[in-house]
Amino acid sequence: MSDNVRTFTDEHTRSHNRPSEQTESTDTEESIHCPECGGQLATDTEHGETVCRDCGLVVEEDEIDHGPEWRAFDSNEKDQKSRVGAPTTKMMHDKGLSTNIGWQDKDAYGKSLSSRQRQKMQRLRTWNERFRTRDSKERNLKQALGEIDRMASALGLPDAVRETASVIYRRALDEDLLPGRSIEGVSTAALYAAARQAGTPRSLDELTGVSRVDKDEIARTYRYIARELNLEIQPADPEQYVPRFASDLDLSDEAERRARELLSTAKAQGVHSGKSPVGLAAAAIYAASLLTNQKVTQNEVSEVANISEVTIRNRYHELLEADEQQSVA
Repeated sequence: MSDNVRTFTDEHTRSHNRPSEQTESTDTEESIHCPECGGQLATDTEHGETVCRDCGLVVEEDEIDHGPEWRAFDSNEKDQKSRVGAPTTKMMHDKGLSTNIGWQDKDAYGKSLSSRQRQKMQRLRTWNERFRTRDSKERNLKQALGEIDRMASALGLPDAVRETASVIYRRALDEDLLPGRSIEGVSTAALYAAARQAGTPRSLDELTGVSRVDKDEIARTYRYIARELNLEIQPADPEQYVPRFASDLDLSDEAERRARELLSTAKAQGVHSGKSPVGLAAAAIYAASLLTNQKVTQNEVSEVANISEVTIRNRYHELLEADEQQSVA
């Protein structure tokens, strides 16, 4: 008797659960396909409706539009009407989250402020600037990131390199690597490391030209932070300097390609070992200009690469000899 009751109960449970499973699968199918003809559904954003492509059945209506209530027809109009701020960035000491008071002495309608209101706004700007940098660490960071931005602009480095340099400096500050070293020296070393990591290296001489510290301090600080922060930086490749030098000298693509071939041949024969990558790149550019009959002097290459003409003369002879040996072999 108990077995019969148990069997009836199990059958009743299975029959009770089966319709819910079928209903769930049917709901899923209906959310993708039309409930009438099984066709594909399309969303009409203009009217806020979901309709069937085949039979035209309106499945949903009065849908919520999550976009802005305004329209913009160009990028400037979009920026003016947008009510959201800029994305966070490591290039600012507060990551761009604090409020800035504009320097224009005008109200919301574009009218000029009175003298009393201008004095009040100037006091507000002063206090706002003081609140943004509340302690010595934030003041240190603000000064360093300003230096990184200034030097990167002078060297023509992209925002990705500035962001990486800011992260490196923040790591050095967090790990207490700054005592005994200048803010300018550490920020310059961080920018040098970031440029090499991004594959857009700049020579120490170029950095010295825009930095407020000398070459020896930059090199010493760079070695220190690279060792302490375990930065994985590959040796600079001479070919990474070629596009910039060729662009500054207004050389053709053929000359740039020939310079890359000379450097590849030199690396294959080991000529590049122990030599400055900047000097090799400059010599390759000069040799390629000679091989492609383009008028470029050693003085012009020297000014672009910030390296002496003697180095260019010595290196370009070595590159041409390596190329001749390669062609003979």
